[in-house]
Amino acid sequence: MATALLRHGCSVSAICPTGHPLRHVAGIRRIYRYGGVRSLSNLRQALRKNQPDLVIPCDDGVVAQLHALHASDPSLRPLIERSLGPAENYPVVESRFALLETAVELGVRVPKTRQVKTADDIRAWHAERGSEAVLKADGESGGNGVRISHSLDESLAAWQQLRVPFNAATAWKRMAIDRYPLALWARTCGERQVTIQEFVTGRPANAMLACWRGKMLASVSVAVVAAESATGASTIVRLIQDEYITKAARSLTAKLNLSGFYGLDFILEASSGLPYLIEMNPRCTQLGHIELPGQGSLAGVFTAALRGETPPEASNPVLRKKIALFPQALAAGAACRPYLDASYHDVPADQPRLRDELMMKPWPQRRLASYLYHAFKPFERDEPVLFEDLDPATTGEYEAPVITGGMQAAVP
Repeated sequence: MATALLRHGCSVSAICPTGHPLRHVAGIRRIYRYGGVRSLSNLRQALRKNQPDLVIPCDDGVVAQLHALHASDPSLRPLIERSLGPAENYPVVESRFALLETAVELGVRVPKTRQVKTADDIRAWHAERGSEAVLKADGESGGNGVRISHSLDESLAAWQQLRVPFNAATAWKRMAIDRYPLALWARTCGERQVTIQEFVTGRPANAMLACWRGKMLASVSVAVVAAESATGASTIVRLIQDEYITKAARSLTAKLNLSGFYGLDFILEASSGLPYLIEMNPRCTQLGHIELPGQGSLAGVFTAALRGETPPEASNPVLRKKIALFPQALAAGAACRPYLDASYHDVPADQPRLRDELMMKPWPQRRLASYLYHAFKPFERDEPVLFEDLDPATTGEYEAPVITGGMQAAVP
């Protein structure tokens, strides 16, 4: 996203931890340190010193910190609302359950979902819905706050784990070893809201939206071909056109008066191909820089709208339906090789330092502290998941069905 904004004439500054790949992007005007002990203060100072026109968060925790700054610092409120949308909708954006309730009101199809406040809520759910479920905690991203359960006992254990903030030892480990700058701050946010959700058999799909003052300017939708794990990051995706996903995205954008970049996660039901909305990512996701024929990139569309200009034509459009996301696709398993060979590889060729950095082991793992820690506690390696096998013809081009009827809702 940073490189795409630079290509479209923006002046870009960033805030990130020391060692982060953003520090290898040529053209960034200034980079501020996002420290683990005073992360909220670091973010406040960076915004005050830089005085940007907009701030683009790329992590759910950063969105939570921006909301906290809006509540505590009146001088930053105009910037934050201009970047994210009006503050009265922040409680909905922060809550998976509230977001899905809003989607139901708009007629968007969602899996049955409930809030979990006590163990009895989980017992009642399983008594009604059977053995499988998905439990999710607010404030996490990248699959960290998601547990797939196959029994009541697994759900109870997952709830106990997800609802409380990380203990001090885990928080310090996430900061010192994983280099996550918000780990200590997250411990101050109290008990987390947990939801339990119907498990929908199917393949994940994602949409990224560029929004401005309640209008969806453009979107990019993909079905996941392969991922790092069942709940992990996508490694290979396939571009799709789905009227239902687009309509749902447009409705939520208008209802919440969104500005900036957002992601919507869906499951395409295996038996019907119908999309079920499962959550919203209130931040920039991984599709905003990809240029498509006839549209260009979301970054280009967004910056043109801010300037009151016509969006520029794509200079290097992706002409294949499958995209291997870089660097995640480097870890794709052997079963994914045929799909990798047939994919467009999303390599930042115009940023050689960034390309070389991303081809190395992830930057936190190259630090001495990580080497020492994992010498005693080796990494737990998840098996890559190939979702393409859910389709009858695994070698064919996948097209999601076009939904032309009205939206349908499943009441949480």
